[in-house]
Amino acid sequence: MENYEVHEFDVLVIGAGGAGLSAAIEASGMGVSVGLVCKSLLGKAHTVMAEGGIAAALANVDPKDGWKTHFRDTMIGGKMLNNWRMAQLHAQEAPDRVKQLEHWGAVFDRTKDGKILQRAFGGHTYKRLCHVGDRTGLEMIRTLQDKGIHQGIAIFMECAITKLFKDGDRISGAFGYFREDGRYVLFKAKAVILATGGIGKAYPITSNSWEYTADGHGLAYDAGADLIDMEFIQFHPTGMVWPPGVRGLLVTEGVRGEGGILRNNKGERFMYKYLPEATKNDYAADDKESEEWVNAAVSGAQTTARRPPELSTRDNVARAIYNEVKNGNGSPHGGVFLDISYLPADRVKKKLPSMYHQFKELADVDITAGPMEVGPTMHYTMGGVRVDADTQESRVPGLFAAGEVSGGMHGSNRLGGNSLSDLLVFGKRAGTGAANYVKGINTKPDIPKEAIESAIKEMEEPFSRADGINPYDVQKKLHTIMSTYVGIYRDEKDLETGIAKLEELKSQISKVGIKGSKAFNPGWHLCRDLRNMFIASEAVARSALLRKESRGAHSRTDYPNTEPEFGKYNTSVFDKGGVMTLEQTPIPEMPADLKELFEKKEPAHA
Repeated sequence: MENYEVHEFDVLVIGAGGAGLSAAIEASGMGVSVGLVCKSLLGKAHTVMAEGGIAAALANVDPKDGWKTHFRDTMIGGKMLNNWRMAQLHAQEAPDRVKQLEHWGAVFDRTKDGKILQRAFGGHTYKRLCHVGDRTGLEMIRTLQDKGIHQGIAIFMECAITKLFKDGDRISGAFGYFREDGRYVLFKAKAVILATGGIGKAYPITSNSWEYTADGHGLAYDAGADLIDMEFIQFHPTGMVWPPGVRGLLVTEGVRGEGGILRNNKGERFMYKYLPEATKNDYAADDKESEEWVNAAVSGAQTTARRPPELSTRDNVARAIYNEVKNGNGSPHGGVFLDISYLPADRVKKKLPSMYHQFKELADVDITAGPMEVGPTMHYTMGGVRVDADTQESRVPGLFAAGEVSGGMHGSNRLGGNSLSDLLVFGKRAGTGAANYVKGINTKPDIPKEAIESAIKEMEEPFSRADGINPYDVQKKLHTIMSTYVGIYRDEKDLETGIAKLEELKSQISKVGIKGSKAFNPGWHLCRDLRNMFIASEAVARSALLRKESRGAHSRTDYPNTEPEFGKYNTSVFDKGGVMTLEQTPIPEMPADLKELFEKKEPAHA
């Protein structure tokens, strides 16, 4: 067996996006030793691609806003399937986390009186998203990265973790390799925090970056944790559709938050006809009212006008666009038109600088002069590792998770902007939970040599099958299965077919082969990534088949209604003797004082 590096920490954080950096900073600040592993280079986390803003009820623009309204919006957006305690903590603590970020040096857009400016987003009652133009995620990572580096956290870049170790039933460390040259590395740790993001690369069209291969989902599942709500995949309604090389690249919801209008190829503003009856009264009734709302947003004036229909929740807008294209009303390249060119060009360039340059440089489209072509792109998974709301610990002692890799916070559909505040709130809580946990562990982690040798053997095997199956062919087939049978709309026949095809394809993972050396070998990396993507893909498909209703981001054509009975359960997925097993687990009961908030139209300011 080859040699491997050995490092020892109290807490190992896997992932250096907003959640991972927040967790590492917090744990380190509590006096425990922390190692931070990132699959890419530091500063290139997927968080930098988050554009619209951080949802927090600061009430700088709309004085009526408060945590109770934010909590209510989040629960309603998630169709009440959320872990209520997570949604409560998120709404209560998000303002302090934004202020802390500002204290650490984050630069936000400002109101005339110098407060952090906030913009409107889909599903939010008030203008709530704190932003830096359309580059908010980039500013967050810059700030957290600087804080973490100056705090002295040990960082391991371009390092992929392939295995978690346990001493009895509790976490004892992790094994991985450096992507540059393939050398192996062992981390001994009393606690591990997963902050690895989502599963987007299991789909062919996604806004997610290359790192999103379900690493944390796979690691947690293999370690004995359960995954919940995996059927809920958010397709962001607006991704680029042209040219093909950038298909799926995110077009921020901030475009619609600043007044962008969706039209089909007939020039119709089609979102009016897709508003659900339950929320129809929350949106403008016609173009005149929508225009009044936009004019107030531009001038900063108060208005009683309701928000435009384009600011409906993401699941609803994505389905609307899908239907328009399916019915022959799409744009030339298979999307619809998003137009903000009716606003002054200077304002568009100031408020949406990244979008302006993105379309100008990649598609040769001037968004100040004409419409963009957009369409749904796989964007976010609401499901993930089941965690305790207060500590972020999974059911495996010493294993914590925060951010997109964790489940429960967003229910069946995430509101825009809640992801960035989620990272800050629960990244910090995971850091606190892990630090408190390791302070109660007095023994050093024990990792048997045989376990390390087995982890190395697993990584070496593709080279022994140089004439084996090409891993890229397997990934292409996976993409076809997920997009064809487990997409925006689902039914029993398609899901059963998709699951059967996944079972057939699964056997090919153990037959993939690769040539060459370990240095700069992306095919070798994919051989390992495929296992994680398959675990996540199977969990999505099987959970979607079990949930016989339509709720949030999960749409069944054969069960189009939202059924009250299914609102009582989360779908739980776990490994039982090598077989993926599903259970319906009861949602925790919400306290009476929080239930009362849903009996009122607008909760009192708090």
